[in-house]
Amino acid sequence: MRLKVCGMRELENISALSELDPNYIGFIFWSESSRFVDKKTPPLDKKIIKTGVFVDATFDYILTKIKDHQLDAVQLHGQESCSYCKVIKDYGLKVIKSFSLKNTFDFNTLEDYENSCDYYLFDTKGKLPGGNGFNFDWKILNEYPSQKPFFLSGGIGVDNLNEIKKLVKTKLPLHAIDVNSKFETAPGNKNIELLKKFKKEIDEL
Repeated sequence: MRLKVCGMRELENISALSELDPNYIGFIFWSESSRFVDKKTPPLDKKIIKTGVFVDATFDYILTKIKDHQLDAVQLHGQESCSYCKVIKDYGLKVIKSFSLKNTFDFNTLEDYENSCDYYLFDTKGKLPGGNGFNFDWKILNEYPSQKPFFLSGGIGVDNLNEIKKLVKTKLPLHAIDVNSKFETAPGNKNIELLKKFKKEIDEL
């Protein structure tokens, strides 16, 4: 199973995480986030997909960040339209479109996005677009109607490993596990040893 570690910011922490070879590392370019990146990010190993996270940003802003940070993928975590996603996809980057779930979700919402993004990401609906630190009810994923691969996000920590193992055994097209706040010592700073143990378990799935 693939792993995405989101909300990275500190250079030494990024370097230490890179040694674990996660599949994706996410950098948040939304100024209202406590994990907002306002400085240069280091180049990553080519095996790691460098992902920029945006919330209702202008195309020019995203384009600037793509160039400045050499991004490989863009995660759209706001109310972006399918046509907007398509513009970025046509630019040549992988597009991850996020949706916030709680106890219910109208999966018909996804229909318009089928051809305009590469992956979906399902996060927990909360006060913020992401990083709220708690799970949504994963049972509603049983209603998922698409074959498009998706990221599972929303307050995921070591305590969720058993549920993740069960989910992997289903026919759902789960692409990657996305973690953030449950592995932090402070916003934007991750506990590398804890991530190392978690990744070892994830790698075996």
